[in-house]
Amino acid sequence: MKIKLRIDCLLKPLIQVGSVVERRQTLPILSNVLVKIANNELVITATDLEVELRAKTAIECDVDQEFTLPARKLIDICKALPADAELQININNERAALNSGRSRFILSTLPAQDFPAIEANVSSEQFSVPGNILKRLIEKTQFAMAQQDVRYYLNGMLLEIKEEKIRTVATDGHRLALSEADFDKALDLDVILPRKAVLELSRILVDSDENVQIEISSNHAKITVGNISFTTKLIDGKYPDYRGVLPCNTDKKIEADREEMRQALQRASILSNEKYRGIQFKVSKDRLKLLAHNPEQEEAEEEIGVEYSGDDLTIGFNVGYLIDVLSVISSEKVHIELGDVSSSCLIYAAGNNESRYVVMPMRL
Repeated sequence: MKIKLRIDCLLKPLIQVGSVVERRQTLPILSNVLVKIANNELVITATDLEVELRAKTAIECDVDQEFTLPARKLIDICKALPADAELQININNERAALNSGRSRFILSTLPAQDFPAIEANVSSEQFSVPGNILKRLIEKTQFAMAQQDVRYYLNGMLLEIKEEKIRTVATDGHRLALSEADFDKALDLDVILPRKAVLELSRILVDSDENVQIEISSNHAKITVGNISFTTKLIDGKYPDYRGVLPCNTDKKIEADREEMRQALQRASILSNEKYRGIQFKVSKDRLKLLAHNPEQEEAEEEIGVEYSGDDLTIGFNVGYLIDVLSVISSEKVHIELGDVSSSCLIYAAGNNESRYVVMPMRL
């Protein structure tokens, strides 16, 4: 059976779902995408058994067909052909012939009925949130997620709705990022989204006030963004009590120029220990000195002006953690609250504490 499609109609949904497909797969069919054509609609699905992405687009085609094709090869072929070209696909047994102009490709295919689908339970909660708000919450916190931590619940992000607030929280045990926004629906909900799901969501969400539909079941979350349907397994576990981590006895408060401080940290980090990334904070009246050194006895020193009138304090931090925080804060000024040498610091934008960041100190 022959199918004719414009390359641009096929390529856009392919790219939208293609990032889910891993280069190394345990099951051969997971390297493929499922292509379904019915009722003048093209639906492309990709999955890794943890996350499933489905994108659809309207086409002019009077054929109903379902088949799978190798994802990476299909994307590369479509990218290499002219955008306004027409692609003809002919499925015959275990082979698919792709023709466009004078170009011809033969791809292997696998049965569509073997393509796995994530079967989510009936949703227990359904709500919507503006896409730009969800995108901001994720982008402000995703960098603090753990990677391959034995505490599996840290390898993801907490999505919480409580007290008329929607929050995202991420931590790797050494730092914590929290961002929140007002939410007008009375819900009491907390789920842990896996790391890969968070990264995919960040990619497909757009900076628009158009609502994103979210459905939560006991073990899955389904999120619909425009023409894209996104389903992910949830991490089953108890997220740490982040409220107990937020510093409360911080009597030393610094106000600094965010970009000046970020650049100073960036320069000082060049000569920090590559393994531990430690940097020394020396704060005194209206002055902050940053000191870094490494096993080769090399040293870096930076000094910037700040607003500070408390007691002198010397404390150590991981310089990478501080740079990450200052890179996601967008205000000109930043506030840093400190306690003593063994207490975590609290960082947030001046005049706006919707996003707050906790960084544990280091012994140097």
